[in-house]
Amino acid sequence: MSTADLLPLIPRFKGLPVLLVGDLMLDRYVWGDVSRISPEAPVPVLKVTREETRLGGSGSVLANLAVLGAEVRPVGVIGPDAAGDRVLELLGEHRVVSHGVLRDPGSLTTQKTRLVARTQQLLRLDHDTAGTIPGELEQRLLDRALELLDGARVVLVSDYGRGVLTGGLCRRLAAEARRRGVPVLADPNRDAPFERYAGVTAITPNRNETTRATGLEPVDEPTFRAAAQALIERLDLEWVAVTLDKDGIYVLRRGEARGERFPAKARAVFDVAGAGDMVLATLGLSVGAGATLTDAVHLANVAAGLEVERLGVSPIHPDELEAELQTHTPPVLRRKIVTAPAQVTARVEEARRKGLRVVFTNGCFDLLHAGHVHFLQGCRAQGDLLVVGLNTDASIRGLKGPDRPVLSLDERATVLAGLEAVDLVVPFDEPTPVALIERVRPDVLCKGEDYQGKVVVGRELVEGWGGRVVLVPLLAGKSTTNVIDRIEKAGGRAPVS
Repeated sequence: MSTADLLPLIPRFKGLPVLLVGDLMLDRYVWGDVSRISPEAPVPVLKVTREETRLGGSGSVLANLAVLGAEVRPVGVIGPDAAGDRVLELLGEHRVVSHGVLRDPGSLTTQKTRLVARTQQLLRLDHDTAGTIPGELEQRLLDRALELLDGARVVLVSDYGRGVLTGGLCRRLAAEARRRGVPVLADPNRDAPFERYAGVTAITPNRNETTRATGLEPVDEPTFRAAAQALIERLDLEWVAVTLDKDGIYVLRRGEARGERFPAKARAVFDVAGAGDMVLATLGLSVGAGATLTDAVHLANVAAGLEVERLGVSPIHPDELEAELQTHTPPVLRRKIVTAPAQVTARVEEARRKGLRVVFTNGCFDLLHAGHVHFLQGCRAQGDLLVVGLNTDASIRGLKGPDRPVLSLDERATVLAGLEAVDLVVPFDEPTPVALIERVRPDVLCKGEDYQGKVVVGRELVEGWGGRVVLVPLLAGKSTTNVIDRIEKAGGRAPVS
């Protein structure tokens, strides 16, 4: 099947009611630079430049669901502390109602603080109360979960081993959901007795979790099937999806003689954190939206691949997923092409944390030729990260007429991404790149030397925040119009998109 066939599935996520039960946490990131060792002890000194808090644990699944458009109904426990207050604030930012989130006076909100030097994690500090929750609190959670189950299209269970699921909550909820015909998908905790997930529709263990639960290491088709079959029989499941990192996802349905492995696309892996949460969120939404299991797993595989290409845990936006499904661009180049505004900001901020100078230019870049390459190399020489704003097909037609561009946006973006000088390609649909310039806030704005004496769009903005404008030398006589003229004179007309 073509991945483009999955596109109609994504709009169906909008407003889809999802009940999410699990261990809510707060992830705190402290970013900085290290340039020396402490004189007090042989440890690096982190000079803090930025701090950030995000939802963690089952909250990571929640953020994925919310960004993809779902109506999320979380059930979990937080403490009566500042970290718990921040969790509630973040739920509000995702427009999620916290009716199912209870505060336990006897607990601490689990908080994980990561100290990061540019891209290298130095240390993680954990604050939490691990163990079981009181029986009275478990009953209250179940009551809230059953209340929120009304109208839900799917139930997701995210077990991070912090107490919410240590008792019989999952089994009791699964039994009621099965009675109502609502599918339940659980992402298990590796240290948990898997019997707590008995009666759910499916589980999504990773390779290590599967090995610990069954004693079988899934390394090939026979062991994939044997381990999955053991889980189906032991827990009374309808199907199992074993996530196999670089080997993709293996799915076995009850009663099938053979399962199916969905291979992962080769990618530049930057951070595997969050991939399991992304699989649970995307798989659950797809199942809840009525997709076939095959389509649901295909989409989850694509989303997990996008997640591992970024540093840290951050949600995938619908437009990113749609763009990935429509492109044939190799993943190593696809990482350079950014369509979601939030990801543009995140990638530029990541560069600035490393102390890199950001350069921006823009254009149509239709029928890339030697003049383009020369110009882009000149732009890149002005800094450390070159962001290229790329006109969409519609905006080019408005600028140059109905016969342009010759190459589609996807083709032009792929060719640009293949150039060593180019670090990010960002399509924009507006008549001018002003909004994109404001988002990128480049240190250097580049245009060709033919702009001498002309208005450079964005000059006032860039110079206003202390940046500069550079007019880069061009190769004489090199233009897309000249290339098209030469093709026509040679007897063949360039194809028009």
